[in-house]
Amino acid sequence: MGIALNSDRFDYSQELSMKLWQPEDTSRQNANLTRFCSTNPVTAPFAMNFDYKALHHWSVTNAEAFWSQLWDFCGVIGDKGHTVLLNRDKMPGAQWFPEARLNFAENLLRERPDDDVSLIFWGEEHIRKSLRFDELKRSVAALAAFFRGRGVKKGDHIGAYLHNGLEAIIGMLAASSIGAVWSSCAGEFGVENVVDRFGQIDPVLLIVADGYIYKGRVIDRTTVIREIKARLPSVKTTLVIPYTSETPALDELGEALSWPDALAAQPDAELKFELLPFNHPLYVMFSSGTTGAPKCIVHGAGGTLLQHLKEHQLQCDVRAGDRVFYATTTGWMMWNWLASALASKATLLLYDGFFNAGENGAILLDYAQQEHATFFGASAGYLKSLEKNGLKPRESHDLSSVRLIASTGSPLLPDSFDYVYRDVKPDVQLASISGGTDIISCFVGGNPWGPVYRGEIQSAGLGMAVEIWDEDSQRTIGAQGELVCTHSFPSMPLCFLKDPDGNKYFNAYFARHPNIWVHGDFATETPHGGFYIHGRSDATLNPQGVRIGTADIYNIVEALDFIQEALAVDQQWEGGTRIILFVKIRAGRSLEETDAAEIRKALFDKASPRHVPAIIIEAPDLPRTRSGKIVELAVRELIHGRQVKNRTALSNPESLEFFIDHPDLRQR
Repeated sequence: MGIALNSDRFDYSQELSMKLWQPEDTSRQNANLTRFCSTNPVTAPFAMNFDYKALHHWSVTNAEAFWSQLWDFCGVIGDKGHTVLLNRDKMPGAQWFPEARLNFAENLLRERPDDDVSLIFWGEEHIRKSLRFDELKRSVAALAAFFRGRGVKKGDHIGAYLHNGLEAIIGMLAASSIGAVWSSCAGEFGVENVVDRFGQIDPVLLIVADGYIYKGRVIDRTTVIREIKARLPSVKTTLVIPYTSETPALDELGEALSWPDALAAQPDAELKFELLPFNHPLYVMFSSGTTGAPKCIVHGAGGTLLQHLKEHQLQCDVRAGDRVFYATTTGWMMWNWLASALASKATLLLYDGFFNAGENGAILLDYAQQEHATFFGASAGYLKSLEKNGLKPRESHDLSSVRLIASTGSPLLPDSFDYVYRDVKPDVQLASISGGTDIISCFVGGNPWGPVYRGEIQSAGLGMAVEIWDEDSQRTIGAQGELVCTHSFPSMPLCFLKDPDGNKYFNAYFARHPNIWVHGDFATETPHGGFYIHGRSDATLNPQGVRIGTADIYNIVEALDFIQEALAVDQQWEGGTRIILFVKIRAGRSLEETDAAEIRKALFDKASPRHVPAIIIEAPDLPRTRSGKIVELAVRELIHGRQVKNRTALSNPESLEFFIDHPDLRQR
């Protein structure tokens, strides 16, 4: 545990220097990170003073030694080989562990007591299931045998259209055990969402759930599944999970088989693992697709495994027996990240449905309390919703088991840091983390040795050569710039699908600076060695030639009591650009002129005159992706008269109509 420090609000200009929490020495001494350092006489001195900055410097300047030491410390099952890295500074082109052989599923199913509970699932308030380790192994073995019996072989693609339940984990493990490539979409995705993704990967086998539950309602997906199947000619076998009914309407889905029948047909199947190269494809991940067809990003088994082991064990201090929760769907990379916690012998806490279900919208807190979560992860938007709804978990829930609260999806604003330490849990490590689908992991995140400063991500990830560059491509500290990574790392994508010459992949990250990964985040590195994310750099505002991150505006505006959430874009206007701010007002009131004046004054006083929007417009709803991220780019396209190409990538596409040719946008 840690020591809670003063959490009174500071002025915005001081927010990055206010310490909210620091770990106790006993906690640091017992951390996995300390044990990791002790395994090597070179790294052992870093642990004596808990010197993360020195350890991080060593990890990026001695990358081969770091990643090799990590392999050994985490006990990766497989053959490491002799060579750690070829073409170290070539991006793309670096080859990590080129001689290594391993199996991803074997590492997640490493030995533990058979009666250990490996998976727990809640479907809102209505369903609770769990699976012991021996049951999980038997299920994976049976399903893998079924896959083989249907002709699925290594390198084939499996598409899964299902909820975040036990079956998703079983299916992924069975696929990776034989070397098949897994891709998943959340059950609430519409036909176009799924076809836009799975239509690019040509799956030979499709796993679907008969429906999903949301806000207590059962939503049947039979008609949707039928249409998806008709548009995926590559699918040879469809496997149906009975989630919302005991007997799905298989006859309405053409040639479809039941999940329980598939497992029951192979009760004594042997659990076998194909030994595969380090860079054998494991997942195809999809970009959000809000400005066009989703990119199909291919990730390898070895890089994904090593990165997740590092982030779980060294950055988040996950240990055997821990209970790890993340509020996610199967359509977000945090599902893949969560699944890998099995490799640390943790129990996965899976949830599907409305995140604010239950009495007072507190079901996820109920879950954490009842199932004794040690790690609680959610989006920044979720934490903000708890605060806006007046919930004070410190008073209403027993969260004594929780050691770490993690947040990602969008920048966690300083006021949310205040809220966590004031109203949620004062003695907890709050790890804001940031990375993305592109790397299936994080560039910056938690540090069990370090303090938590208000509004600040604790540190760069070990082995990640993260820097912030200014417009002259020079590293800058204490000023805003572009987040880049200057050396290769194991979880870089293998490639994009349908990109034979690699041009799309190269242009996505490397075209601006050869051999430098440009991630697309606008950020500041602080003097503490931490980071503050200002938003996506492609959504950066540029009034009068000055770059402004959208999070800098949201931080101030969303602290106002009458604001539910905000969205800022720049509009081309009379030869320049100006800021347009859309705000969603809390229920029961509307935006008054006095409110708009208060917004402008807050931005003027706490940020700068350039942060003050030219126009403030009340919106009934703001568009967001299915993982909860506000979509500035879609609104920017609409206010300039351009089309949003893939509305079905949004959870609320109907919200876009408000922004089309809005009369207030013609004001001078």
